[in-house]
Amino acid sequence: MCLAVPGRILECGENDALVDFQGNRMRISKVLTPEANSGDWVLVHAGFAISTLDESDALETWGYLRQCYGDDLGEVRGAGGGG
Repeated sequence: MCLAVPGRILECGENDALVDFQGNRMRISKVLTPEANSGDWVLVHAGFAISTLDESDALETWGYLRQCYGDDLGEVRGAGGGG
């Protein structure tokens, strides 16, 4: 199963960005979403921002993830090797 996770861009470079995933930060590629800027929400899969989305959709997705994983969500968040 593949999962794309929403994150908010904190810092933006030309081809990369630092993204926050509910406290876990990771540098990702934004070559597929060059229009994305700091403050935008993006869906990230395999280290790539694959689309932008609005905040309400991003927070709704995090709500579903919490329902599915509950207390184990921290373990899922840490699995991406963020810093």
